[in-house]
Parts: sequence; structure tokens; C-alpha cells
Amino acid sequence: MRLQAFRLGTIGALAILIVTFVSASADAATIVALGASNTYGKGVARNQAYPAQLEAILRAKGANVRVVNAGINGDTTEGMLQRLDRTVPNGTSAVILQPGGNDRRKGSPDRTSEIQSRLRARGIPVIMIANGTFRGLPHQPDGQHLTPEGYHMLAEQVASQVAGAIGR
Repeated sequence: MRLQAFRLGTIGALAILIVTFVSASADAATIVALGASNTYGKGVARNQAYPAQLEAILRAKGANVRVVNAGINGDTTEGMLQRLDRTVPNGTSAVILQPGGNDRRKGSPDRTSEIQSRLRARGIPVIMIANGTFRGLPHQPDGQHLTPEGYHMLAEQVASQVAGAIGR
């Protein structure tokens, strides 16, 4: 009988833990980081890319957030626009947009303003990361992509803007 009571108590405790986790996850603000290779984190581990570091920084400050890394190496703003609706679901709290330099390199039209307009029409705040933001940050030997430290510095720079946009 005691073993059965122990099992029921353990199951009950697990159920409460699961419900707490699910409700905390449901309340989390979702931020989508949309961009190309410097959003993706080319050349570094996934947990070293700026979206993962940003989530850790915001959580350490007490914000209940989830930052989704929607960066694709070599992407253009045309590609970002084409995948916008499936990448940024309804209920997204904010989007960090980092268009990169692939449009110019690939001769593709810059669709940044259209991305911004479509997101704002859906009531989603947009935080822009201009290419100039990377000046002075530590880069990998290729001179284009940041080091883990550079991504951390970028995440630190963006954290207050994100917190302000989501009201946390």
C-alpha cells in the first residue's frame, strides 16, 4: 500500500511539473531571428549563434522567452520574404531582421521594406540589425562572420531592444 501511495505521489508530482513546464512554455514570448549566415551562426556551434546567446541573456534577466533561429546561410531577402509566413507564425512577439549582404552579392532585389511592412501589418514589431552593426566586433578569419564572442556582443547589443519590444 505504501509503495502504491509513493507511486501515485510521484506521478502526481511529475504531472504538476509537466503542467508547470507546459504553461511556462505557453507563456513564453516567441522571438524569431530572421536572416542569413550571421543569424544562422555560420562557423560556430548552434548554442554560440547570436539567437541562442540572446535567449540565454534574456532568460538570465528573468524574461520568459524563446528565440527561434530562422537564419539560413546564403539567404537573400527574397528568400526570407518567400518563407516569411511559415517562419513567423501568428502569435510571434517580435522579429529580429538581419538581411545580410547576399542581395548585393547575388544581384537580388532588396525586399527588406516589404518584409518589414508585412510583419508590421500583422502587428509584429521588427528589430533591425544593419550590416554596420558588425563593425568592430570579433570576426572569424573570413572577415564576414562573427566569432562566438562577436555573436555574444551582438546579442548583448540587441537584448534591450528585444526586451523593450516585447515589454519584458
